This record gives sequence, C-alpha cells and structure tokens, in this order.
Amino acid sequence: MADANRSELAVIVGAGSGLSASLARASAAAGMKVVLAARRTEKLADLVKETGATAIACDATKAAEVAALFNTVAKQGTPDLVVFNAGYRTRGPFLGLDPVEVEKTLISSAFGGFLVTQEAAKLMVPKGKGSIFFTGASASVKGYAQSAPFAMAKFALRGLAQSLARELQPKGIHVAHFVIDGGIASGAHSAEERAAGKWLDPDAIAATYLDVHRQQRSAWSLEMELRPWVENF
Repeated sequence: MADANRSELAVIVGAGSGLSASLARASAAAGMKVVLAARRTEKLADLVKETGATAIACDATKAAEVAALFNTVAKQGTPDLVVFNAGYRTRGPFLGLDPVEVEKTLISSAFGGFLVTQEAAKLMVPKGKGSIFFTGASASVKGYAQSAPFAMAKFALRGLAQSLARELQPKGIHVAHFVIDGGIASGAHSAEERAAGKWLDPDAIAATYLDVHRQQRSAWSLEMELRPWVENF
C-alpha cells in the first residue's frame, strides 16, 4: 500500500464502460489518481470528466505503445495499482474458426497482459510495493464448447498471474487474478433483471478489487472468484 501522505496512483488498461468504469470511479472515490488507457480515448470523455482521470491512447498489444504509456505514467509517479482489463473474444465451431481472429484473441489477452505487466513491474519493483491485477473470466478455469480461443487466452493470462505471483510477490508486488464467473450487469439490463441478482454488479466487483489491493501482505490473495449468488458452478 502507498504512503498515507500521498495519493495512490491507479492505472486501468483496457478502459471503457462496465467494470473498468466502475474501477475508475471506485479508485477516484478512494482518493486515488487514475490513468485510463484504451485504444480510443474519445469514448472515455464522460468518465474522465466524472473521475478527474487522465486518458492515454494505447494499444496494449503494441510494445512501443505500452512502453510510452508507462513512461507517461511515471511522470505522475510510480503506480500503486495496475489493472489489466483488456481483451478480445472470438467464438464459434472449432473447425470454422478464423486463425486471424484466434491470433487476435490470444495476443489481446495473453501477450497484452505480458507487455503491460512487464512495463508496470519496471516501475514498481524498485519501490518494492504495489498491486498488479488481472481480470479473468469463467473461461480462465473452464473451456467451453465453441469458445476455444477465449479459453486459450484466459488460461494463458491466469498462468501469467500465477508465475508472476511467485516471482514478484517476494519483491513486494501483490499479484492477483480475478475469475469473473458470470455476466456483468450493464445498461442493457433492466432494473428488474439487476434486482433478480443474475448479473454481477460492476461496482461490487470494483469494491472487491480495492479490498484485495488493501490486503495486508501477510495474508495476500492470489486468486478471487466472483459470481452472482444464483449462478451455477
């Protein structure tokens, strides 16, 4: 955790609506400075105005752009919390999958996670503190039919988290992977649907991320599973 005498700095990669927006709001409400990274920053205008965040254009699959992102972040300070929330998904019958789309899925989730973590760790390890979090899915632990590319990508991201935890946690960096095991509520869902409890509330997920970020290092979590109370698993 950061010194009480200064604001913490949160970097959310793959920012947009839904969970990442809730993470931005929760971080800002906690007094943190927030940096939002996305391919297209124009979609973040309202969120930036609401949270006071800084938006930076970045394709998380491009090494040069990720390096440039963290060079800019470093001007504000060393990040205390980095959340990798980027990804891409293609699905369909295995025999009909487009190899180009499969490659894009793997690069967006797995390789992008590697690039972001490597640049974040360059800043965080010398300070010996901070959190690096990965957003996973049901597919991180279960390969569903007609969803092979997504399972491959999310399994890889989970493996990255496990490996990094073993390497970086002894250096003071809290690494955690979050299995979001269910659908996340959005503006497309009615109030009745939300009230039924079938969908995960993105604000509740964001609150859990911050709770894990604040864990005392003698009892760190590596993985958290979150699902609606009515979800089958």
